[in-house]
Amino acid sequence: MSSVQPGDAGRRRRLSSEIREELRVLGIQLSLLNQQVGARLELKTIDVDCLDLINRHGPIGPSALARLAGLHPATLTGILDRLERGGWIARERDPNDRRATLLRPLRDRNPEIIGLYAGMSSAVDEICADYDEAQLQLLADFLRRTSTAGRGATDDLAER
Repeated sequence: MSSVQPGDAGRRRRLSSEIREELRVLGIQLSLLNQQVGARLELKTIDVDCLDLINRHGPIGPSALARLAGLHPATLTGILDRLERGGWIARERDPNDRRATLLRPLRDRNPEIIGLYAGMSSAVDEICADYDEAQLQLLADFLRRTSTAGRGATDDLAER
């Protein structure tokens, strides 16, 4: 037997719709923030995204980065050139395969990035302070599952 009451289905649909709408708004706001960060660092938004992926997953090969970023490997060349010129990454030979290259993050400039995201980071800390531990666990689970769903949707579109 379902625990959803007759009037609950409409409320659930409205709340689900509101959540989807707020995720879209959040996506736009984060995109705008990333554009501002990129402009301050003299990087394109895609450069900032790739740098974040390299920081999270590096050292990483260019092909693996292209897959994670949903980019054609040829598109990555200009991005990697800009990141290397800016002192954000180093291209190194893979010790396990001398023919391959690995992208290693250079973390000397990371304080610049952290500083540019400090306002958002502080705001999120303030928002989280309003929730108890169980609510934070629920929110973290929701965001994790939503990110996974987003990755799946991205992969599906890339394969078409």
